[in-house]
Amino acid sequence: MSLAERTREAVRANPFLFEALRAGVCNYTAAARYLDLGADDEEAVVAALRRYAADLPDYDPAGRKARVSMESGLARADTDEGTDPLLAVGDTAFAAGGGSFTGLLVNGTVDATVLRHVLGGLAAEDITVEAAGATEDAAVVVVSRRDGADAVRVVERALETVSGE
Repeated sequence: MSLAERTREAVRANPFLFEALRAGVCNYTAAARYLDLGADDEEAVVAALRRYAADLPDYDPAGRKARVSMESGLARADTDEGTDPLLAVGDTAFAAGGGSFTGLLVNGTVDATVLRHVLGGLAAEDITVEAAGATEDAAVVVVSRRDGADAVRVVERALETVSGE
């Protein structure tokens, strides 16, 4: 495998670096060091990164059209209890029931890309996510009740800045 192929593979294994290359905000030398491909010539990795970046589609933060709503008082529930959950994954569901969680429901132009940006934003704000899921037109993120209002702001910011691909 060539150095260029190894570089592209390493970038794809690091989605944050892939997005930075697309957005044109990457320090190529620092990225080459981070990737640590074992190449004798760091400048060759830098050149491979530049060529790869030039081939990527531009990052277009066009935003998404979606509405965010918040439902407080969610509790964990079993999916076989006959509940009407806001989110269910495997045998665990989150449904209304006086619990200590808040669900953020996003409806509109939503997909896994939006969810990825939302989760990244929540992590950057040190907000713990209990559960999350997305479909082609909706996403749900469950956080603690006390983090609900801050999480709404993060979700709204993610919707404004996520690429409209």
